[in-house]
Amino acid sequence: MRLKKNREIPKPDQSIRILAFPWRRLVIALMISIVCCLFAVSIGSVSIDPITTLTITLSRLPFIDFPQTWPKSLDTILWNIRFPRVALALLVGASLSIAGATYQALFRNPLADPYFIGVASGAALGATIVFLSGIPFTIGNVSLLPMAAFIGGIGAVAMAYLIASKSTGTGLPTLILAGVAIGSFATAVTSILMIRSEPDLRPLLSWIMGGFIRAKWSDSIFLLPYFTLGVILILVYSRILNSLQLDEEYATSIGVNVEKTKKILILVSTLITAAAVSFSGLIGFVGLVAPHAVRLLWGTDYRTLIPMSAVVGGSFLVISDLIARTVVSPGELPVGIITAIFGAPFFIYLLIKKRSEIS
Repeated sequence: MRLKKNREIPKPDQSIRILAFPWRRLVIALMISIVCCLFAVSIGSVSIDPITTLTITLSRLPFIDFPQTWPKSLDTILWNIRFPRVALALLVGASLSIAGATYQALFRNPLADPYFIGVASGAALGATIVFLSGIPFTIGNVSLLPMAAFIGGIGAVAMAYLIASKSTGTGLPTLILAGVAIGSFATAVTSILMIRSEPDLRPLLSWIMGGFIRAKWSDSIFLLPYFTLGVILILVYSRILNSLQLDEEYATSIGVNVEKTKKILILVSTLITAAAVSFSGLIGFVGLVAPHAVRLLWGTDYRTLIPMSAVVGGSFLVISDLIARTVVSPGELPVGIITAIFGAPFFIYLLIKKRSEIS
């Protein structure tokens, strides 16, 4: 199989420079993300000055001991209410951003997002069944709502993948169409359940629009293994993602098993997305905005783009959640509204930019 002459494989020294260069940027981005988190936990109905917040935070670290000069109530507010919320927002934002970047690479579509092949609709159906069927939200210490949303999201993508594999060997266009069909079906079933229900729909609608009002440390502990494993696996395939940006023929010619790669990365990205959505609800635009912001600032090398997307997406969702819970205080907006306010104009910008590049 011949390669086209205008396609050049990067020389080893170029790859080394690309890989080594962004670590300073990543460290700076992580430091900015930590500042965003400390800023977010300091603000709320009870304001805590940043120095006190930092002192209380450091006092929880091993081998660091500060004399307690702050009220015990501040410690409770930070560690039982705000830090669990910020930690979950950080993990969900990072998860959606990594999944979005991976989907955009696989589909070679800059407008792809983590909900591209039916995860959102399936998760919404699973949550709707729990909300409206009279099933108790918890059995013992186990919450059924995240489990139902997780099963719904995974089930929808599994059906789409099965349909695509039966038709054309998991062709990505077919997978997209199958995902759209399954997602539309799940949305229709969700709508029927909502129309026929008698209970108050506001809790369900609040979940569908996304938020972290019920966040607990256990949520982040559950999500962390999916996130960690997903990041590691996707980073392992980051060089292959770079080769896929040319085309599948080129990737095959340099020894990439394209079908196997697609299966693994679609599965990993879907698991990350379903796990995140099961605790946060449906939060749009994070997986679209963060990877594109990284591309605009730092380029398209997926060895850099994946970790930077995680940091940018996590920080973006932490700040969005801060705005959601303070802008109409003492009330609270669904965080999906805030991400849409920022994300929709960015999405329109991408559409216009893509059209101008084509013309």
